[in-house]
Amino acid sequence: MNFRTLFTRKTAFIFLFLSFSIISPGIQDYSLPEAEKVLKAIEKMENEQSRGEKGSLKKIVITEEELNSYIAYRIETEKEEIMKELRLKLFKRNKIEGKVLIDLRGQKIPEFIQPQMTLFFGGKLEVEKGKARLNIKDLFLEDQRIKPTILDAILNIASKIRNMEVSSMNDWYELPYGIKDIKTNRHKATFYY
Repeated sequence: MNFRTLFTRKTAFIFLFLSFSIISPGIQDYSLPEAEKVLKAIEKMENEQSRGEKGSLKKIVITEEELNSYIAYRIETEKEEIMKELRLKLFKRNKIEGKVLIDLRGQKIPEFIQPQMTLFFGGKLEVEKGKARLNIKDLFLEDQRIKPTILDAILNIASKIRNMEVSSMNDWYELPYGIKDIKTNRHKATFYY
């Protein structure tokens, strides 16, 4: 799995990572130059890996703004049907907060699931032995605290809609090929490869 695949398959679950939503007025607001910085960083990393460069770990630092612009760019260009927005706030020691907008209108969903919803989450990104997961500590639907099992139900529905393997928020996911570790700090993420 390469770095680009992370944001198409598993971002809903890891950064999550997460992900799904409704259309909001500012959703198209992102910086193409900031998104392009991430695309160039990915290309640089992939080129170095394809040349088989060895040695000490290398790193790529991506700012919060660049990461959010990249995610918005991917959502728009890939015409994401369910996840319309994913915004992340990065903090020290792999702490992450985020907002996910979900749009399940027009889909067969249970009556207890709202077709449009905004989820807010907070947790810690855990990385271990080439895998990662987001350990969610706080989860809100609009302004109401909810249990993570609700998010699992939403992920289950989204997985079925997209004909993907059903996943859980507690699952560990393979890091993109070559990525050894991820560390967040205030407003930035460092990817080690």
